[in-house]
Amino acid sequence: QVQLVESGGGSVQTGGSLRLSCVASEYIYHMPTLSWFRQAPGKEREGVAAIYTEGGSKIYATSVEGRFTISHDNAKNTLYLQMDSLKPEDTAMYYCSADPKGEGNPADMYWGQGTQVTVLS
Repeated sequence: QVQLVESGGGSVQTGGSLRLSCVASEYIYHMPTLSWFRQAPGKEREGVAAIYTEGGSKIYATSVEGRFTISHDNAKNTLYLQMDSLKPEDTAMYYCSADPKGEGNPADMYWGQGTQVTVLS
């Protein structure tokens, strides 16, 4: 059972930056998709960024494109999310996930416990 542990959340002023980390208990880069999701109070969980490990392509939600960067360090089994130019609407609990089947079924994916990001206006 893969375990994912996020860190790096916190409170930051509008326009600030944070880097989230997600350490995996074992090698995960062989899994087709590694992702970051977020969920704000009263809202549905939404995908923020993902890496398709075969080929290395990356995708971003429109709301964060140009401000967030997803990356992975294979040697450290760590997934990152660099968040710049943060806005109050980025406030949410952020979760990393690893999809062993690449089918996007949340029930099949490994999830971390989340790290809270709060952007102050």
